[in-house]
Amino acid sequence: MAFTSSLPSSSSTPRWAHDVFLSFKGESTYFTDDLYSGLKQKGISTFRDDEKLKQGAINISELLKAIEESRVAIVILSKDYASSKWCLIELAKIVECMEKMGLIVLPVFHYVDPNDVRHQRGTFANAFAKHEEHLQDNIGNVQTWKAALTKIGDLAGWDLKEKHDSIVIHEILIKIFSELNREFPSVCEELVGIDSRVKEVLDLYLGEGLGDVRFVGICGMGGMGKTTLAKEIY
Repeated sequence: MAFTSSLPSSSSTPRWAHDVFLSFKGESTYFTDDLYSGLKQKGISTFRDDEKLKQGAINISELLKAIEESRVAIVILSKDYASSKWCLIELAKIVECMEKMGLIVLPVFHYVDPNDVRHQRGTFANAFAKHEEHLQDNIGNVQTWKAALTKIGDLAGWDLKEKHDSIVIHEILIKIFSELNREFPSVCEELVGIDSRVKEVLDLYLGEGLGDVRFVGICGMGGMGKTTLAKEIY
């Protein structure tokens, strides 16, 4: 499996209104809030539909338009994601834009088995049983939603059962900066001599392959740049 990263050619690329469209089930989780905060902190323009919904300032056509105008979609697949028709409508549009417009889609499996997403098992099966019962006259929509979940479940993403939330958020930020052709931001672009100091600490104390856990203390007088150095290393 591989990330979807193909984009339209520069001549056909529309002007993006948002860097990221964030799709998730209604009530925020700590992960969703932390990810959203991380995106904002790094200057990544992010459309989060629940804020607009709370204000009563969005309808379905505006929501679908926001997906079309986004460069990346992050889909947080929680156990009750499929219980929301709103989320499934979003998801079908995300898949359509992925296939037709090159939308980059990054799934996060929020403590759910990716196979349950692909094959609509467990809580996903329960959710679709209810949709089929209540939408008998629009069963075609339900089949479209199932197909969309299968396609999203087949994409490479992050499984929160395997990695800590903070590590996943950091990896998502790096992935997005890569897709947006941006460098991961420095604390300050005009720091003189910081690169050699960062390299020294990384090479001597935090190098790859050391195979152990390191605790590094940076000591010195106030105002020497200890905090700045620590932030650059992080």
